[in-house]
Amino acid sequence: MRVLVLGAGFGGLELTARLAEAFGDETDVVLVDRSDAFVFGFAKIDVLFGRKEAAAVRHPYASLVQPGVRFVRASITGIDPVARRVETDAGTFDGDVLVVALGADLDTSATPGLVEGGHEFYSVEGAVAARDAVAGFEGGRVVVAVCGVPFKCPPAPSETALLMHDTLVARGLRERSTVTLVTPLPSPIPPAPTASEAVRTAFAERDIEFLPGRLVTSLDPARRVALVADGTELPYDLFLGVPVHTAPAVVVAAGMTVDGWIPVDPATLETAFPGVYAVGDVTSVGTPKAGAFAEGQAATVAERIVATARSEADLPTYGGRGVCYLEFGESRVGEVDVTFLPGQAPYGVWREPSAEQAADKVRWASSRAERWFGG
Repeated sequence: MRVLVLGAGFGGLELTARLAEAFGDETDVVLVDRSDAFVFGFAKIDVLFGRKEAAAVRHPYASLVQPGVRFVRASITGIDPVARRVETDAGTFDGDVLVVALGADLDTSATPGLVEGGHEFYSVEGAVAARDAVAGFEGGRVVVAVCGVPFKCPPAPSETALLMHDTLVARGLRERSTVTLVTPLPSPIPPAPTASEAVRTAFAERDIEFLPGRLVTSLDPARRVALVADGTELPYDLFLGVPVHTAPAVVVAAGMTVDGWIPVDPATLETAFPGVYAVGDVTSVGTPKAGAFAEGQAATVAERIVATARSEADLPTYGGRGVCYLEFGESRVGEVDVTFLPGQAPYGVWREPSAEQAADKVRWASSRAERWFGG
């Protein structure tokens, strides 16, 4: 049985690792991605604030250590979900099972003026450019803004505001600066009320202005103002934006999306096409768009593929759980452990920020890097 996996992010990497563990050298998996390396999403925050160089956060796919897994670096030009066939600039690939884990693309052009007058920090290239802007900033009005929903890593805008505060304090610029976070969401992390309360408290302690329920629709670079959907304007000297997210165009062209994303069975991650699964940010499964949830979904799909190959009757289902870390600055990290189930309110546990959890975050990332890349 050949498994064709599109996308080598959290979902694709965890899926292929589990299949390799189950089948060993008999694994027949083709993993396709247009990039040459994996980057943890939160590592872009490290790049943004100069804590790591861009080269240091890259994990080359050439280092993949999974037996029976063939990595193909290629751009996908077409997907036929009925035939489970994929066209790429490196050839055509077929699978008995197809798993789409292509994530969400960033559309900076969807917010007029963002490219000319601001900075996005959700790509490595964007984080590098924004890092230089932060490093050269001499004080003034900082606006961190979410320009569309849904978006990846819901804690990231709050983390950015908190770490921007730390940066300004360290450089002696805080007294002559303001930091504002504006988001269309009603709270910093809506699925986790206790975590949101902790973030709001941290904002208040640091004099960070929080403007929920507001969407930045465009920037006017000439006047240095962000235009909000309600008609108000936010003056800025440094604008750090979370760009609009979309499903990859090739997925839309394949007819796999409904209302912008791939619908899946929330228990099985199956799409409307037999033998085709989808996991992670490209779906509308009902969990946040975050690596921890993509990893859990991929684990379920892998277990289902293994059970089916072994003719087992009891197929596992997805439990909706994910653990996300949230940087509070001052070398402290909080943790949200939350579960999403259809028809139920999210529930979970919030662990207050601490240096111990900062170390846990490092260990968590290291364990994945070792699991997928051997180090």
